[in-house]
Amino acid sequence: MNTLFGWTLVFHILGIVFWMGGLLISTHLLRALTLMSSDEARQALSRLLAKVFNGIAHPGAIITILAGMLLFSVNPQYYAAVTWMRVKLLLVLILVALDVATYLMFRAARSGRKKVRQRTLILLHTVTALAFLGVLIMVIIRPFGA
Repeated sequence: MNTLFGWTLVFHILGIVFWMGGLLISTHLLRALTLMSSDEARQALSRLLAKVFNGIAHPGAIITILAGMLLFSVNPQYYAAVTWMRVKLLLVLILVALDVATYLMFRAARSGRKKVRQRTLILLHTVTALAFLGVLIMVIIRPFGA
């Protein structure tokens, strides 16, 4: 493995850890935010959630996607042709959509414009975790062939 490829892979994995960790914890924090009755507690939790999104999850997403694009560019003919990579990329698009949905729910809950339901947040957390698991299966197991 050449050095550039290895370092790019390290940053890709590091980005995934930050993105998924931030996204999964944000659903729990958002759930707590919707249960808070104290204005002071809501403001403190809102600041923490903003830090998770802006300092952990979203930078992790950017690093993941940029490093992934660089890794893909090493052998684009192969990666574009294999089914497991197509499924992985679809799951990544779903994760991006889930990230946007979670962030929009946070902004709505923070402003008080909209009541976010607990079931919605549990579902969001579960679907995010399952999509991430799907990505891991595609990359490690490669169920549709090498």
